[in-house]
Amino acid sequence: MADSLRISMIQSHIIWEDRSENLGYYGELLRRVSGKTDIAVLPETFTTGFSMEVEKLADTMNGETIPTIKNWAKTYDMAIIGSFIAEENGAYYNRAFFITPEGEEYYYDKRHLFRMAGEDKHFSAGDKRVIVNYKNWNICLQVCYDLRFPVWSRNVKNEYDLLVYVANWPEPRKKVWKALLQARAIENMAYVCGVNRVGIDGKGFVYHGDSMVFSPKGKKLADAGKREEITRTCTLQKDELDDLRTKFPVWKDEDSFQLL
Repeated sequence: MADSLRISMIQSHIIWEDRSENLGYYGELLRRVSGKTDIAVLPETFTTGFSMEVEKLADTMNGETIPTIKNWAKTYDMAIIGSFIAEENGAYYNRAFFITPEGEEYYYDKRHLFRMAGEDKHFSAGDKRVIVNYKNWNICLQVCYDLRFPVWSRNVKNEYDLLVYVANWPEPRKKVWKALLQARAIENMAYVCGVNRVGIDGKGFVYHGDSMVFSPKGKKLADAGKREEITRTCTLQKDELDDLRTKFPVWKDEDSFQLL
């Protein structure tokens, strides 16, 4: 297993409802960390912003978005994580992706839809967790509102090493964002990376970023603050995680449960 894993948080604004402009913009941000990272993480719905105009904005799996990301991953030699509005068989999903430089692709559909914005009326919910093995690290993908639901992210028998949240998390609830990212790291004894956007969206909601990485002990390892167009890279150490799980094996006393 690789001893270390470099993960980069790509924190920036999102051009409202303009896929082509965002693809060009974020492609340049990714170019800046080429050769300097193993994984780059983009915000939730990075091509459109958190819009409910799904019929107008959704992309198919063979559309512009995924081929572009696959080209980035290959060209810049990094895995890329984020989410976009996907259309498949007449349904719409807030779909997270994990694309590797070798062209491997994995997808997770957001399970918990944010009803306060009407997401549940426009999108279909996913029902399967996705854990990706990359460079022999097990990485669990989740999206924004999923952060509030600890049962869905529960790390049963240490099945993952890194939990990643991509988000459009508004500024008024920034304290909740910070507290829950840290809590997910501690309770699951895993690294946690949360990447949020900045700026103001088309509906006037303000986002202050605060993209962060926490250690399995809840120590903040990286913080992007509120800055625009920042690419903050953090190196995770597998031996430190293994050592903690061996010396302090709380996972052996976890409660068993069945998710319905």
